Amino acid sequence: MGLFDQMLGAVGNSNEQGGLAKLVNIANTVQQISNSTGADTSTMQSILSVVGKQVHSSLQEKQASEGTEAVQDLVNQFAGTSPDSQAVDSLFSSVIQQQVAEKAAQRTGLDATLIQQLLPTLVPLVLNFLQSGGNPLLNKFLDADGDGDVDMADAIKLASRFLGR
Repeated sequence: MGLFDQMLGAVGNSNEQGGLAKLVNIANTVQQISNSTGADTSTMQSILSVVGKQVHSSLQEKQASEGTEAVQDLVNQFAGTSPDSQAVDSLFSSVIQQQVAEKAAQRTGLDATLIQQLLPTLVPLVLNFLQSGGNPLLNKFLDADGDGDVDMADAIKLASRFLGR
C-alpha cells in the first residue's frame, strides 16, 4: 500500500490522529502562510516539497542512529501548526537550514531569507502530518526501501482540493 493509499485511509478515519480534522488544520495553516507571504499555493507546495524531503532525510538519519522510538518521540514533541524553531534545530543544522531555504528559493523565486524564516512553521506542519499513533503514515514516510519520493506538497494539494480551495 502506497503513501497515497495510507493518506486516504487516514483521511477516511477521522478517529486517527491523521484524520480529516488534522489535514484541515494543516491546509488552513498553509493557506494563512500563503496569504501572509503573498505566495500562491503552488509556490507553497514547492516549498513544502523541499522541506518535506529534507525532513524525510533527517528523520531517516535519526532512525538509523537513534532508532524508531527516538524518531516517534521527536515527531510527537514537535508536531503542530504553531511556529517552533526548536523543531527546526532538532532536525536541521544551520547549514542544512540555509541549503533548504536556497533550494526552495531556486525552485520558487521567493527570497531564501523569507523561506528560512518560514521553516519554524513549516517543519512542525510536516511533523504534524506524520504524527502517528496507530496511523501508519510515519512508518511509510520513513520506509528506506520505498522509492524515496515522498512529496508533502502532494498531501497538502490533496487536502486543499478536498476542502475546495
